[in-house]
Amino acid sequence: MIPVYNEERALPGCVQVLHAFLCEHFPFDWNIVIVDNASTDATMAVARKVAEEFDRVRIQHLDRKGRGLALRETWRASTADVVVYMDVDLSTGLDALLPLVAPLVNGHSDISIGSRLAPGARTVRGPKREFISRCYNWLIRLSHGARFSDAQCGFKAARTDVIRPMLDHVEDDAWFFDTELLLLAEHNGLRVHEVPVDWVEDTDSRVDVAGTAREDIVGLLRVARAKASGAARVRELPQRPAPRAAHPDAVLRRSEGALSWEVVSFAVIGVISTVANLALYGLFRTWWPVLVANLAALVLTTLFNTEANRRFTFAAANKARGAAHLQGFVVFGLYYAFTSAALLVLHQIDPSPARALELVVLFVTSMLGTAGRFVLLRSWVFRKAKGEDKA
Repeated sequence: MIPVYNEERALPGCVQVLHAFLCEHFPFDWNIVIVDNASTDATMAVARKVAEEFDRVRIQHLDRKGRGLALRETWRASTADVVVYMDVDLSTGLDALLPLVAPLVNGHSDISIGSRLAPGARTVRGPKREFISRCYNWLIRLSHGARFSDAQCGFKAARTDVIRPMLDHVEDDAWFFDTELLLLAEHNGLRVHEVPVDWVEDTDSRVDVAGTAREDIVGLLRVARAKASGAARVRELPQRPAPRAAHPDAVLRRSEGALSWEVVSFAVIGVISTVANLALYGLFRTWWPVLVANLAALVLTTLFNTEANRRFTFAAANKARGAAHLQGFVVFGLYYAFTSAALLVLHQIDPSPARALELVVLFVTSMLGTAGRFVLLRSWVFRKAKGEDKA
């Protein structure tokens, strides 16, 4: 499948090269599907001409833009055993096509992806694209514990019986579709096979890098929330035979992935809470004494902090909300005692310290206390029961 939007110039050459390669080097039965994403130029007319010129080339037209939409609609309607897509610019070398498809045909893997960052890959692209790509994939691994190395290479394949149930759970219709699909695949225990590819950057790319990056970050947060709530679990997937025993390294990787997300989520919520706490303390301090101002600010921010961590960081959906808040109150008491003690010590040293100095002391103690709060929340308040993570 080749998704296109306003590609009247690139399309004929792409199909000609791909068609010749498949005829000469590909051992399986195949079809090429050109998917037009609401092009406004002559792409559809060119596609019809190409389909008349080459056999086994079909056309599908969509009234809306979006690579993810094109993948979803075409893969859902396909009668093939294996579905593949590649970008119209053919940036990825076609020699990787058979290694991409083979592990799906023999049943070893469920999804197969080309990777520009895997060992053995050879990539030619500018430093800006290289930097953004590496940062984005690093962010995916840090926030979700992902094991794949390259989420957005336009060269992917999947077994149709596996991909169809997944499509209903992937919400994005644009560039984040690939990442969301892979994150859900790993979350549901599917096997993702990576193929190192030869890849040359298309300098005529029309991707809005900044806009796409913003949408991707929002998408990562949305998928994390779906995982936490259980909405990311796909129960219609065909069942694989259970392994005899989980390898210790696999268990460790899952644990590390969960911890990575918890650290990132806790840090984001902690930053928001700390900024709010300092602002409220500064405001309340103009009216009230040190301990009262600190108490009032912490009460307001801790209610938000505890509930946000319950919902997003630790996904404690099965834990009674009252019990969580009761234990959170104990953690709050320890945190309040620690920060208040530091402020009292400051006032013992200097009976009339500058307001800025109070805020600095409060900030430093908040950072130290946050580490303790994370340990207590994770190991006590929102501790998962044994077997809770089992499918």
